[in-house]
Amino acid sequence: MNIRLAHDQDFYALLELDTLALTNLHRSEKIKQWVEEKTCYLIECNKIISAYGVLNYSFFEFGYIPMLMVRENFRHKHHGISLITYFQEICATPKLFTSTNQSNIPMQQLLIKAGFNNSGYIENLDEDDPELIFIYQKC
Repeated sequence: MNIRLAHDQDFYALLELDTLALTNLHRSEKIKQWVEEKTCYLIECNKIISAYGVLNYSFFEFGYIPMLMVRENFRHKHHGISLITYFQEICATPKLFTSTNQSNIPMQQLLIKAGFNNSGYIENLDEDDPELIFIYQKC
């Protein structure tokens, strides 16, 4: 398992792994933007991109993970937590935030396992599915 910055040549592989990108033009444009901004990291396992995530500083200038996606057949194999742990290590601020929908129980469980704590929620982003905010604070 190798974690590295995504490069332009990884773009189509990232689209293929993302469950929304092939049907959602906005998502594919965001992936392209994240790769260009050098905020997109991926896990390569046996020459297959198994997961990707984004770490930027767009949340009140604190570290923020706006995206984490694991290829379906690599889920529950520690790829998600490996990427989150990597982000915790390289984050340049003492606080690292992320969010997920209230309905996304697996992501909430992953964040709690990685040492994140609930930090509130935002209503009205997705109808009847509040966005839960999580924080990880470095010691």
